[in-house]
Amino acid sequence: MSDKIIPSILRFILFAALQVVVFNNLQLNAYLNVFIYTAFILLLPFETSGGLLLCVSFLMGLLMDVFTNTGGLHAAAATFMAFCRPGVLRFISPRDGYDSTSSPTISSMGLNWFVTYSLLLLFLHNFVCFFLEVFRMSEFFFTMAKIILTTFVTVLLLIATQLLTGRTKS
Repeated sequence: MSDKIIPSILRFILFAALQVVVFNNLQLNAYLNVFIYTAFILLLPFETSGGLLLCVSFLMGLLMDVFTNTGGLHAAAATFMAFCRPGVLRFISPRDGYDSTSSPTISSMGLNWFVTYSLLLLFLHNFVCFFLEVFRMSEFFFTMAKIILTTFVTVLLLIATQLLTGRTKS
C-alpha cells in the first residue's frame, strides 16, 4: 500500500486540477457536466480501507464544493459513491476474486468489468449530486436525462484516458 500512496496523491491533485481548471469551465449544454474528479475515487486500489476511502472521497468532494460554491453537493455525492464502492465491487466480483495488489483499471480488470464498475458508481454519484441540486420531483425527467448523459460521457472520457495512458487486458 505504501508504494501506492505517492501515485494516489498525484492522482488526487491531477484530477482535482483538471476538474477545477478545465471541466468546470466547459459550457457544453444544460444536460452535460463532466465530473472527472470521480476518477480518483474509482481508481483507488482495492485494498483501500473503508474509512480512508470515505475520508479522501469527502475531501475531494469538499475541494470541488469550495471551487464551485455548491455547498456540499459534491462532498455528499462523492462520499455516497465511496460508501457504495465496496458493495458494487462485491456485486461485480470476478469468480476468483480481486488481486489485492491491483487497482480497478482497464489494464488490470478488463474493459467490460471497468465499464460496468464505473457506470454503476458514476450513476449513483450523479443521481445524488443532481437530485440534491434540484431537490424537487417536478424536474424528474430533465434531471434523469442529465444524470444519464453525464454518466455516459464521463465513463467514455475515463475509458479514453485509460486507453491512451496504459495497455488493456483482453
